[in-house]
Amino acid sequence: MKILLLGKNGQVGWELQRALAPLGEVIALDRHGAQGLQGDMSQPDAVKETILKLQPDVVVNASAYTAVDLAETEQGLAQCINFHAVQSVAEACLETGALLVHYSTDYVFNGQGQTAFLESHEVDPINVYGQTKAQGEQAIAASGCKYLIFRTSWVYAAKGKNFLKTMLNLAQQREELSIIDDQIGAPTSAELIADITAQVIPQVMRDSSKSGIYHLVASGETSWFDYANYVFEQAKLSGAELAVAKVNPIPTEAYPTPASRPHNSRLNNQKLQSAFQLHLPDWQLGVQRTLMELLNQ
Repeated sequence: MKILLLGKNGQVGWELQRALAPLGEVIALDRHGAQGLQGDMSQPDAVKETILKLQPDVVVNASAYTAVDLAETEQGLAQCINFHAVQSVAEACLETGALLVHYSTDYVFNGQGQTAFLESHEVDPINVYGQTKAQGEQAIAASGCKYLIFRTSWVYAAKGKNFLKTMLNLAQQREELSIIDDQIGAPTSAELIADITAQVIPQVMRDSSKSGIYHLVASGETSWFDYANYVFEQAKLSGAELAVAKVNPIPTEAYPTPASRPHNSRLNNQKLQSAFQLHLPDWQLGVQRTLMELLNQ
């Protein structure tokens, strides 16, 4: 099996390089490209040509414009990477017969209510980032190619920038922190996303009726406030010295951002678990693993 991986140096892309390796030949690209191959999603036509040239069996797109607040002012670039380039990749996959694996987000929903969103719920994004990701999903579905779209949320890893690492750093520097407590979701590790992707791809290659949209998140739910406190507790248990002594819960309104944030980021993951006979562990397990990796570096 020949696999083209786009976005190899992102949090998920980095883990995918490891997870996909047992499946076959992995050609991994970032935005700088290599050997005449183009992985820069701000150049949709060039990326499409790369796919047509390589003729891979699977294209895994872990590349995305993810700067949520910046997207409000860089709408053109966000739309190019998250929509137009994704459309080009989907068209190339249709032409070559490749399976397209793509990652999306809970931000395609409006973030209202208290229950976990199902794959069948209507998309209704509340910011530019969510709008462009929804457009990307719709372009893939409309293309006619074979596809897997994994919606995920609150992604973290030992590599890159994310909430877990930010909180750990702040807790080592500050005595008091204020953290939002009215947004709910499931912290999901890039490691879990990559491992599940590698387990699902062979099944879909054998049975294309299993293609479609799935919610790939860890099980359980928490708030940013409780998530941060869990990180602090586990770090202390591991022997880390933290300066933080007081953690204040605050509402979303107390921390204004250019882009609106969803209050409800819950995604129901039962469809994925039952379709592929998988178990998605509770979010705390992945946090523990990543903390151990970070604190033992």
